[in-house]
Amino acid sequence: MRTEVSISIKNLEVTRGKRQVLKNINLEINKGSITGLLGPSGCGKTTLMRSIVGVQIIKSGEVLVLDKDAGSKDVRKEVGYMSQDPALYSDISVQDNFDYFAKVLQVEKSRIDEVLELTELNDLKKSLVENLSGGERARVSLGVTILSKPQILILDEPTVGVDPLLRRKLWDVFVHLAEDNHTLLISSHVMDEAENCENIILMRSGDIIYKGLKISLAEKTGELGVGNAFIKLLNKADSE
Repeated sequence: MRTEVSISIKNLEVTRGKRQVLKNINLEINKGSITGLLGPSGCGKTTLMRSIVGVQIIKSGEVLVLDKDAGSKDVRKEVGYMSQDPALYSDISVQDNFDYFAKVLQVEKSRIDEVLELTELNDLKKSLVENLSGGERARVSLGVTILSKPQILILDEPTVGVDPLLRRKLWDVFVHLAEDNHTLLISSHVMDEAENCENIILMRSGDIIYKGLKISLAEKTGELGVGNAFIKLLNKADSE
């Protein structure tokens, strides 16, 4: 049975000034998968995600989303992007934020109720966003991102600054979405996050140093933890 590819990247290069931010990236991400995009801050994760969303100027290469050019009109509504800075209105309630974005996205009220339930925000829907914790705000941002049921979700550091309990709740939502055949690409600089992913992409200084199954990473390096495996790959690259 042929695996359906949601995101295909060939020979992608991005420069900023004289600095090469992404170096000849080649990548495929399958439909209905959760892929962890991991690496230290500044390694190019956000630039790669922006390229997939279609808001990044690229030097060369090809980025296809659902077999269409990234950012093109035909595919724009099928990609949900949650940036590191939540695009929410802080001076109104959670419910009002959902109502506003639902109107913009032409989403029915029943979908708002579904998302509030899924993200466990019903008890907070009357609260002002500015009064929420970082983790609660992250759930609101995620809820807004999935309102229109986009096929692909690009989530940039969605659990940063979130306490362990809320992090677990967010990952429960991610798993639910993948089971519903959504494709998720989730970035983090925290290696422990990879334990929740079947597929792993490890980046360093604009390069991908590993892409594939998490279990294959363990077999390749002899390390069970992704953090230790990453360090082993870095040491190997530095010695070559």
